[in-house]
Amino acid sequence: MTAEAESADRMVGGGTVTAWTPAQVRGIDTGMADAAPVIREDQVVPVADDLAIWDAWPVQDANGDVALLPGGATLWMALGTPPFADPEERHGHARIHLIAQDRNGWRHLGPAMPDGFSPGSREWSGSALLAADGTTLTLFFTATGRRGETAPTFEQRLFQARATLSAGPDGHRLTDWRELREMIVRDPAHYMASDAGTGRVGTIKAFRDPAWFRDPRDGRHHIFFAGSLADTHSAFNGCIGWAVARDAALDDWALQPPLIAAEGVNNELERPHVVLHDGLYYLFWSTQRHVFDPDGPVGPTGLYGMVSDRLDGGWRPLNGTGLVFANPAAAPKQAYSWLVLPDLRVTSFIDAWGSDGADANANRFGATFAPMLHLTLQGDRAGLSGAP
Repeated sequence: MTAEAESADRMVGGGTVTAWTPAQVRGIDTGMADAAPVIREDQVVPVADDLAIWDAWPVQDANGDVALLPGGATLWMALGTPPFADPEERHGHARIHLIAQDRNGWRHLGPAMPDGFSPGSREWSGSALLAADGTTLTLFFTATGRRGETAPTFEQRLFQARATLSAGPDGHRLTDWRELREMIVRDPAHYMASDAGTGRVGTIKAFRDPAWFRDPRDGRHHIFFAGSLADTHSAFNGCIGWAVARDAALDDWALQPPLIAAEGVNNELERPHVVLHDGLYYLFWSTQRHVFDPDGPVGPTGLYGMVSDRLDGGWRPLNGTGLVFANPAAAPKQAYSWLVLPDLRVTSFIDAWGSDGADANANRFGATFAPMLHLTLQGDRAGLSGAP
């Protein structure tokens, strides 16, 4: 292990966190790092003609695996809107949609929550847990803005709600939505207000993307989320937040100080989530080139992560730098929002595919699931299975 790969626990933003440092990012060699294969045009297959999706996650079972329904189908959720001429407009209209996958492919089942149920003006990413009874589903999600606001704001709150899953001739449905509550309230001593930034791309602050994880070692439940550090002098103050369930019903959560801090490095450590593999915890996140501090070292758009033998600290950057793999140099914006499943498959969505980011296709939005990838994890090393 190199010195830069060692844990960098220190006091940041009022708590003890592991710093993702400029020195670690400076060590990234994109010429040597793993890169995802270039996505071909025939792989850009929409879920439905009238639906653009991004930021997807599977419904998980009580063990954390992708829940398998009778007949072999799986259920997924994703942010979705009708297609827009300007793909950036989607963020102001996003709703969580329910999607089924079986041997025949993807099937759109409509918005997950009924109209008027969510407390936000739109819905951003989360995670979902199906109880052992096979019918009770808990959704953890981001409510962005406030229902009924006249202009979209960027306030983000973490909510949970429950619904009943049932199967019918038209596919699976979620009904009887209930028990809506704000599950984790921001602590200003550790986390900056999510509406403290601006609406410009790359400057939005975070309190979003709750990802559920049950630790097989002790059965305790955790939520990881994207945040922004409080008490910082840098505009690039992304962090990964953490909460622990106090009860088995998952109705009471204790917010913890941040786990990972990218102060002076990066503004957004998005969709963080944990996988336990071979006795080690792997904490992954996605980030984009344009949210790194331009006055410091800049990494590529890709999947990043750290590893530790415990959840509460001791995190070490994978591969010494944090980078697991990047988009290919020929298409540096082709995919985003990678999510590592417990079996080490990696899902994401197709973003600006078929483009080097500078040509006329730079704004072409794939708006569907990207081809599944697969990771190899061995201690502090991580990469794509089959990569050269």
